[in-house]
Amino acid sequence: MSTPGEPMNATTPTGPDPVGGPATGDEPAPGGSVSATMTQDPPRRTSRGPSKAWVSWLARRGGLAVLTLWLVSLIVFFATSALGDPVRAILGKDFAVSPERVAAIRQALDLDKPLLERYWIWLTDLLRGNLGTSLANGVPVSELIGDRVINSLFLVLLVGLIMIPLSIGLAVLSAHFRGGPIDNVIQVITLALAGVPEFVTGILLVAFFSTTVFTIFPAVTVLPVGARPWNSPMSMVLPVATLVVALVPYLTRILRSTMIEALDSDYVELARLKGIPERRVLRRHALPNTTVPTIQVTALQLAWLVGGVVLIEYLFNYPGIGATLVDSVRNSDFPMVQALTMIIAGAYVMVNLIADVLSILATPRARTEMAG
Repeated sequence: MSTPGEPMNATTPTGPDPVGGPATGDEPAPGGSVSATMTQDPPRRTSRGPSKAWVSWLARRGGLAVLTLWLVSLIVFFATSALGDPVRAILGKDFAVSPERVAAIRQALDLDKPLLERYWIWLTDLLRGNLGTSLANGVPVSELIGDRVINSLFLVLLVGLIMIPLSIGLAVLSAHFRGGPIDNVIQVITLALAGVPEFVTGILLVAFFSTTVFTIFPAVTVLPVGARPWNSPMSMVLPVATLVVALVPYLTRILRSTMIEALDSDYVELARLKGIPERRVLRRHALPNTTVPTIQVTALQLAWLVGGVVLIEYLFNYPGIGATLVDSVRNSDFPMVQALTMIIAGAYVMVNLIADVLSILATPRARTEMAG
């Protein structure tokens, strides 16, 4: 029992820790005394360590990514299964006169099994890295698309290396000279180009630079056997230019708006009032605060580029996954279609995941909130 004037926590020397920690004495205070309860500090906000917070966040985002890819796999498999009978596409005219071959091919492709069982077989093979066998070539899909994937990744990488600094430079220039002639010229050009579909841009570039006006660049990519696109840089100019022209206007306009919002903020105005030169204000105060929007918008454009490259590759006969995907759809080669579609979906999910990680790393407040 406590006595008046005696410190309340002196009556429970062996009780729980005042902040809720484990008992430090040999005998715990059963039920806790009133004085012990009164001396307890308000519950403090629990915080997780950075490593645990990152693991939790990555596990949550990884789960969402897996769920997304699983839903995509459902759509891809059942959509391709509805394209038609692949055996008929394989045999052609022999389909009606060779019932034995039809039955043998159906059994080899598991087409004689129920649809859900076929999906399970396909999904488990996909998880084991077995992409199936091409119906058109009779060759494993992984052997056919390996080089194509590398070529497409190189094209996307090259476009990204040109697109990102060019868009940021134009956005900074336009925002810095807001309302002036430079800004007006950039706005008019980007607005005009943003409304032109990429395949129209590609056709116009071919008309100007590969036919009657100028004959500088090849209209299509023709490579010797075993050669890579980077061995023929001239053939990559028009595909890269088409994608850059299609993506830079939109990215520039978004980044310009973000930059102007940062330049009109209170902290930038305070920096100006302190006499800091405008270029330093732009470089040290405005630009860093546009990092996260720049990452997110750029990621969206790169994600679109992964899928949008299909049409441009087909237009210029570029040896990537785009032309292969179009040919596979035309030939009803559904193992190729399924594999390529899942690769594009996986790249899309991965680009967005990397963008989210970079956004958190670039935002101290987001890191603090994530740590709890």
